[in-house]
Amino acid sequence: MTESAGNERMGAMSISDAAERTGLSTHTLRYHEREGLMFTPVDRASSTDSRYTEAAPNRMTLLTKLRTTSMPIAKMRPYVELARRGGDCTAERLGLPLIHRMNVERQLKESTASLAAIDYKIGLYQEGVSA
Repeated sequence: MTESAGNERMGAMSISDAAERTGLSTHTLRYHEREGLMFTPVDRASSTDSRYTEAAPNRMTLLTKLRTTSMPIAKMRPYVELARRGGDCTAERLGLPLIHRMNVERQLKESTASLAAIDYKIGLYQEGVSA
């Protein structure tokens, strides 16, 4: 075990503590575990309760942000797998968020155009109501 891994384990927290720090439910954290979305293995306390590293909440927050931008879990899993490998795959890791960013920009443009159409319709209705 590396020194940094040992330090992460020394600061391990319970699933309820991790849930509180991330704003996610314990059910969601367990789901992420089952789906292979944890960046580091989750230790178990003697009672079989999950023990999360100090870094886990920040990493889970990143995954939550990706989900809110409609990134499917199937696309998040390869990113997590590459992140586990470390520095030897930085170029590959870079490609995944770059592609996702382009998709989010496209969605944002579509949403902006839809919002403009909604605003136009609201304006027409407001003119009709105030007339």
